[in-house]
Amino acid sequence: MPVDPEHTSARGPRASRASHREIADELRSRIGSGALRPGQRMPTQAELAEEFGVERGAVRQALDILHAERLLTGVSKGSPARVAQGAWPGWSAAPPQPTVVGLGPRVAAAFAAPQVRIDALCLTSVSLTLAVGEQLRLIHAGELKPAKIDVRVLLPSRRIELAFPTPVDPVRAGDGGRLHERWLAVRNAQGMVLRQNLLALRTTHGIEVRLAFRALPFTPPVKLYLLNEAEALFAYYTLGRHEQEFGEEPIPLYDADGTRSMLFAFGSGAEARDAGAGAGDTETRDAAFVAESRRWFDALWETISSELELTP
Repeated sequence: MPVDPEHTSARGPRASRASHREIADELRSRIGSGALRPGQRMPTQAELAEEFGVERGAVRQALDILHAERLLTGVSKGSPARVAQGAWPGWSAAPPQPTVVGLGPRVAAAFAAPQVRIDALCLTSVSLTLAVGEQLRLIHAGELKPAKIDVRVLLPSRRIELAFPTPVDPVRAGDGGRLHERWLAVRNAQGMVLRQNLLALRTTHGIEVRLAFRALPFTPPVKLYLLNEAEALFAYYTLGRHEQEFGEEPIPLYDADGTRSMLFAFGSGAEARDAGAGAGDTETRDAAFVAESRRWFDALWETISSELELTP
């Protein structure tokens, strides 16, 4: 089975015949999640080759990619490479990843802080609920104990006509209503799971938890996650033509798979590693994007959003 970067340690399970790019992606995720810390010595090429089930040549290619991204130092020397001192929290220089892959490590990094703050704007909160769920497991296992968790979530209102998912042929009576009902059921179910699991930490672990939902009067064309006021993770909802089964009848519709939306990261404290920009330029750009994203989220929260009901 392929290695899941959301559930692996610095010495994860062995994967069979991984490509050098898959190895680079996995090691990059470990650096981004903090499983491999700045200054830490990497496993030897022989150890990595054994773990991933490949020849050393593939490992060397993967390490060269991370060296070019300035995530590793000392790759060409005889001793194992080290994680670059500037590799934390500079995940913003890494290539974008699907939300279901990229969000987990960043939420894990946010939960490593004593005070956790997450603001999210999305369509259903499926990806957020999954990412937070792994951290709740670690809290219950005694491996994490933040002092405070503050989460705000903006979701589309149940009272609006969604831009998507929407039937390809809106003339067909009832299609839009059934799509809306199915979306609403997912939105409510995911929100209730997130709420119940987070609020349970108050009684089970004495953690101060604040969780709030607000409803938007429009369908968001993008998703946004703001982590600990230091990172902004941004993705587009890219529409495509799909089908959903309603009984025995498939309904053609336009929709987006939010879990696969490519997530771009911007960190206000990230070290710049862009090939075409100086460190100051990139750090300033990232900090400005994070600050403006926070202003945008706060403005939506405080103005046109309304109370959200997680009930049928």
